[in-house]
Amino acid sequence: MSSTTTESSLPPRSRPVRVRIAPSPTGDPHVGTAYIALFNYVFARRHSGRFILRIEDTDRERSSASSERAILAALRWLGLDWDEGPDCGGPNGPYRQSERLPIYREHVDRLIASGRAYPCFCTRERLDALREQQRRDKVRQGYDGHCRGLDASEVAKRVAAQEPHVVRFATPDQGETVVRDGLRGELQFANVEIDDQVILKSDGFPTYHLANVVDDHLMQVTHVIRGEEWITSTPKHVLLYQAFGWECPQFYHLGLLRNADKSKLSKRKNPVSVFHYRDLGYLPATFLNFLGTLGFSLPDDQERFSLAEMIEGFDWARVSTGGPIFDQAKLDAFSADDLRALDDATWRELLRERVFSEERMTALIAAARPRISRLDDFVPYVSFFFGGEVDYAPVAEQFRLKGKRSCDEVLAILGAYVEELERDPAARAFTVESLEEFSRGFCQRHGWKPRELFTLLRVSVTGRTAAPSLFETLAVCGKDRVRLRLRAALAFLRGDGAF
Repeated sequence: MSSTTTESSLPPRSRPVRVRIAPSPTGDPHVGTAYIALFNYVFARRHSGRFILRIEDTDRERSSASSERAILAALRWLGLDWDEGPDCGGPNGPYRQSERLPIYREHVDRLIASGRAYPCFCTRERLDALREQQRRDKVRQGYDGHCRGLDASEVAKRVAAQEPHVVRFATPDQGETVVRDGLRGELQFANVEIDDQVILKSDGFPTYHLANVVDDHLMQVTHVIRGEEWITSTPKHVLLYQAFGWECPQFYHLGLLRNADKSKLSKRKNPVSVFHYRDLGYLPATFLNFLGTLGFSLPDDQERFSLAEMIEGFDWARVSTGGPIFDQAKLDAFSADDLRALDDATWRELLRERVFSEERMTALIAAARPRISRLDDFVPYVSFFFGGEVDYAPVAEQFRLKGKRSCDEVLAILGAYVEELERDPAARAFTVESLEEFSRGFCQRHGWKPRELFTLLRVSVTGRTAAPSLFETLAVCGKDRVRLRLRAALAFLRGDGAF
């Protein structure tokens, strides 16, 4: 198949603005999702358009209802309300992709009938061998089109026999695809470099590429505003639009949030859950203002502005495509200014709601009751449940485990615990039971005695040798605070703080 140049195009000016945020419910609500949601929301409100929330839950292994609820709660806390979504409905539902499978199947069949897609029967073993051979030959890795030229009668026979297969898009093998990005201008991609991507998996679920394009078209999305990590996928989407005979939306790819060292903002380096910042006591208006400054500025480089002011002054010409740095010191400075501006009554109310909520106090009282003898001891005893990092200097010797383990062993086991904690589905709930099950299994896998590992965890998370039950402590501290402190303990140890 050959092709001339294919271009994405601007939507007609007569169409009302419709944008969407489409998170995957596979973990905690990420600050990157909030960042992209903010720009979609502001653009929609600036043009009296519609802001749509769509849940992309086709990852059957990792998606969860609890994660979806968390995403909705995080966006509500920030005040980014949506006009259509899984909870409020709308004219273009359902708004969960798992509920739209017949729609995707219908559109896949259309592509197969037109010759723009084909069933692929290649086994995992063949694909693995193909990649290995391509690595050895030092050529571009990608599908080689093995099933693309199969005879139609053979395909029909194998499908009728229910032979496992996926469906791939038949990418043009000549020409180029041009993406017109509202922030970055014209981006050109040689079609020969674009793989025949899978659009329907063997389990009948669509891949991101197909579902994204079909949903955006059927939901009448006019502007796709997302992170720059999707730039290389956009030519695939443009080709799908062309194959269906549909008009492309306008694309805008924002810069990725980055750490101070310019690396991608990641939970493996820093807390990235919206709830982490909520639970530390940042105000939602402050957090939105901070996120807004990462990629946008008002005239005269004014940094302090409200959501309403950002909407009123929004212009794509004032949006930066550079990798915005998530500057914690800047966020803290914003927060300090905003908190100091509050009156005493508001302070008391916020402290009751956020820091000393009934739910949190119930958990802290349960932890402290068996271990203190005076009410005045309550605050010192539970102090490590608050704040971010702790002081490890007074307990540095405890990391030595009485000399039973070398510094390299301690660093390795704590690092492995952090990594596996991030990946393990059983630990995701972060309950007393799930944490204990994960941690004991971790000890068995790594050949460590539970008492040794649990001592390291207790000292890392609390900065103390004595504390309430370890897993009760971890659960009450919460996953973001625990992650932060485990990383802080590793940094302390690598800096020769204990060894």
